[in-house]
Amino acid sequence: MSATIAVENVSKFFGGVRAVNDCSLTVEKGSITGLIGPNGAGKTTLFNTVAGFFKPTAGRITLDGRDITGLPPHRLFHLGLVRTFQIPHEFSRMTVLENLCVVPGGQTGESLMRSWLFWPRVKSEERTVRRRAEDTLSFLNLAHVRDELAGNLSGGQKKLLELGRVIMSGAKTILLDEPGAGVNRTLLADLSAHIRHLNRDRGYTFCIIEHDMDLIAELCDPVIVMAQGAVMTQGKMADVRRDPAVIEAYFGGGGAADT
Repeated sequence: MSATIAVENVSKFFGGVRAVNDCSLTVEKGSITGLIGPNGAGKTTLFNTVAGFFKPTAGRITLDGRDITGLPPHRLFHLGLVRTFQIPHEFSRMTVLENLCVVPGGQTGESLMRSWLFWPRVKSEERTVRRRAEDTLSFLNLAHVRDELAGNLSGGQKKLLELGRVIMSGAKTILLDEPGAGVNRTLLADLSAHIRHLNRDRGYTFCIIEHDMDLIAELCDPVIVMAQGAVMTQGKMADVRRDPAVIEAYFGGGGAADT
């Protein structure tokens, strides 16, 4: 497999704090790659740097061979890379269906002038987007809440809606930040099944930060372990769990709040 994301000697410093320190890793095309590590390992900072929310202090990041170092999130969105968050960022006062319909970029109706001049095109695009949104809700088993305000959904339903927004974006390289956080076991099983389906049958590539080691073991191969801002080791979850250095990092030294 070829690398979809390549992180090359990336560092991110906040004053004297080295949150990410000369970190190198790859996320192979078509993989579900897990990113784990103790609190303070630098996982979230690395995610934010890859996704364009932070500019790296040093190093290079590529997406499918293209240098994307320092590009902002909206540029990366159009290049097919999106990031989700541990706390979903839904439009709480819009319906579930509307949350999906607003995602695709470049819709003619986004411009007031073009919506006046090209009204038939606007209506045609809206019908197409709505059909995609309806199909996505059916796929995610959310059709029964299509007209509910997104802010009224449960935590697990919001995570499914976040995945639906990813699907509607058209992106195929996804950074998932703790998809299992706050999700009950039933909805977590649904979420896991949808991630596997998108990966296996639709060609999505995922990199997942997650503290639920059982979820990581179920979904991810390979698993990359970070500590002190850099990669400690990587491999299959069964091997990673037995690695003495990983055991020491998790249980021997404690840690500060995650970065």
